[in-house]
Amino acid sequence: MAMSSVMEQETRVHVVDGDLDYLYYADEPEEPPLPRKKVPTGDIYEAARAGDVERLKVLLERGANVNVRDAWDSVALYYACLAGHLDAARMLMERGAICSENTFDGDRCHYAALNLRVRKLLKVFEARPPPLDPLPRSLRELFLSSKSNLRYVEGLQSALHEDNIFLDQSLPSKSFLGDSFSNEFNPDFVMFVHGQPIEAHRAILIARSSYFKSKFEKDWKYKKEVRLSNAKLTFPALFSLIQFFYTDRLDVAVEDMEDLARICKVCGCTGLQTAVEKELLHQKYAEYKHLRNVDDSQRRFILQGSSLPEEERLPCAMRKLLNLSLMKSKGERALSNKSCTMQSSAKINCSTVANNTKISESPEGMLLRSTLCNSAQCSKDNNTSDMVMQDDHADVAFVVEDTMFRSHQVILAARSDYFWARFCRMKGFKENDVELVQTDDVALPVLQENDLNTGTFEHLLEYMYTDQLSRLDPNQAEELFDAASRYLLFPLKKVVADALLPHLESATPAELCHWLLTADMYGVWKLREYCLDTMAVNFKIFSETKEFRRMLCQLPPPSGESSQRTSAPSAPGGESKGNQGNLLDDLRDKWLEAEGAELDKRDESAVQFDRMLEMLVVTAQREAYEEDDSLASVMGELEVA
Repeated sequence: MAMSSVMEQETRVHVVDGDLDYLYYADEPEEPPLPRKKVPTGDIYEAARAGDVERLKVLLERGANVNVRDAWDSVALYYACLAGHLDAARMLMERGAICSENTFDGDRCHYAALNLRVRKLLKVFEARPPPLDPLPRSLRELFLSSKSNLRYVEGLQSALHEDNIFLDQSLPSKSFLGDSFSNEFNPDFVMFVHGQPIEAHRAILIARSSYFKSKFEKDWKYKKEVRLSNAKLTFPALFSLIQFFYTDRLDVAVEDMEDLARICKVCGCTGLQTAVEKELLHQKYAEYKHLRNVDDSQRRFILQGSSLPEEERLPCAMRKLLNLSLMKSKGERALSNKSCTMQSSAKINCSTVANNTKISESPEGMLLRSTLCNSAQCSKDNNTSDMVMQDDHADVAFVVEDTMFRSHQVILAARSDYFWARFCRMKGFKENDVELVQTDDVALPVLQENDLNTGTFEHLLEYMYTDQLSRLDPNQAEELFDAASRYLLFPLKKVVADALLPHLESATPAELCHWLLTADMYGVWKLREYCLDTMAVNFKIFSETKEFRRMLCQLPPPSGESSQRTSAPSAPGGESKGNQGNLLDDLRDKWLEAEGAELDKRDESAVQFDRMLEMLVVTAQREAYEEDDSLASVMGELEVA
């Protein structure tokens, strides 16, 4: 019985090939690759139709929407499948192109596929949807930490698997999504739709929807649960929308799309409403000849948040929430400082007025006394006052260099295991090192962060809220690498490296030597590779600089032995690259590739490279000895003088 169940499960799941390179059936003869054209100035549709993967890569890196439709309601993936360009189709799907067979765009791609290789590629990616980014993946695990939400998703998966239909979901696997996480970071708001609960967090809801923001400011301000019983409101449609708020990926049954469109209109999700209504028209006129016996509850519509306007995507919404918390923190500090200054001024002036009998008895004096005494309670800065009055639902505050930052425990705990463990250890904020500050009639726990400046901590919060970094100063990169290791935010290293690489194009050899050692120490593979490639191509220029020669003295000699590696491949926080070893070994390999040495002369070239390194090391040692002698002579002269 166990073996039969295993066999049944294997027949339901598509097997993903290791590299997706063997994509043709045995009954189909292997054909030469189709000719490709170059479209240096074409758009994403022309590049996909021509199979120009280089142009496609450039357009996608510039932020082109992979699921946007042209004037003929066709996506780029459709043209790639129609022309039979396997590499172009694979690149588009790896960047998030939706190819679900039960949707309008997915069916068009399946029907238009030129050959079986393209069709099999579509099947493989349909069984393995593109993974979520770190932010939506963490928030999805936060959403499914609720037992009621997880129970519904598990039941939906079970029902769909019985019909051999794949749901674009994978259950969370993090160890902290157990009872401990649920007890510490329970959702603070529950919606009962016809008796079925949907648990969510106020901070996420106010960030994603103007409707929920307005409700929490007025009608639902002090409520922890609401009961909704509108006949036109269905539980699956609302659950799909709330889950979209967390994951930025919509997965809804076709039969619930009309209800979802109405809910989007009420919640102010205009872009999502337009996309759902447009898909409803496609579903109305699409013919599912191969699914005539399948009802609409078994057909799924999947939509990526990248297909929506920028203001309705998850990073933009979370950035608004972060900006509100930061402005509210700064506004409270400004009002607090102004209040203290005015109170001090009021005391001095009031005492002065009281001592001056003539002024105090005159009407002008009485008005002055009243104005001075009440000025501490009134603010003339309307913008700051309005900003402070807004509720960001923050529940924790950090103090960095005497600067306070309001934040949200659930977001930080979902993004970082360090913050999750730290919040759990506070035990109701009763420890001695946890203070409370009163803001908006709410007592926020205050945590002190040492050995960190305000700019770095603000960038840290920005990444945890948005998965992005803006206006990064290269001088802060190294401290961010250290903070990423300290707070267990290892994906942050890649984001910092991506932001730092454009600045390194004009960096000096001395700066590149510094960044190479830094990247190797913190395990930043992308930055490490860039520095090694630059040094290998410009080895002669680097060999003439003192900084490069001094760096060689700090590194172990070239060796293939793992015992002499400068950093282990599994360095904490580093990207898992099995071939990362001795820096000079890697530099030698890249130099051999750059020099283009023949295979039969590769060993001789490697020996030549090692000899050059030895000469450079000897030169560096001699220079260091001469500098020490000159320094000693200078010190001797100063002592004599």
